[in-house]
Amino acid sequence: MSTEGSPVDERRGKVDASGIRMAVVAARFNNHITDSLLAGALAALREHGATDDDIVSIRVPGAWELPQTAARAVRTGAFDAVITLGCVIRGETPHFDYVCQEASLGLGAVARQSDIPVVFGVLTTDDEAQARARAGAGRENKGYEAAMAALEMVEVYRTMDGSA
Repeated sequence: MSTEGSPVDERRGKVDASGIRMAVVAARFNNHITDSLLAGALAALREHGATDDDIVSIRVPGAWELPQTAARAVRTGAFDAVITLGCVIRGETPHFDYVCQEASLGLGAVARQSDIPVVFGVLTTDDEAQARARAGAGRENKGYEAAMAALEMVEVYRTMDGSA
């Protein structure tokens, strides 16, 4: 698995998450993977100064439910960013394609319509080994990477708005 181009190491320790309100929406389907993604995201946020009061963790049944839940989290106005986490592993039927496409298109639509960052942290893998490799410890954890991207995007938006 390549992590080339990942901003994780470059940004680690240089971002201040204190006071940034995050919604972390994680699918329960494939929970042996999504639990690790969630743990990685929470570790990144806490490592950079977020407190438990800054983070709302929301569990949904699967990747299909991520876009509607992210949209609702955005509409509350309570968050500075929304991180979405899920895992869809290719099977023997076209179900994988439908779920991946709708999760991706749905989250893209939410992100484009939102005034806050909405980060896509959904694994779409061919097999379980690929999913496990992306949900491991450290920089290999795509949940950690998604949280770092969210923190950076909050900083970008605040700079653009003149509030940084």
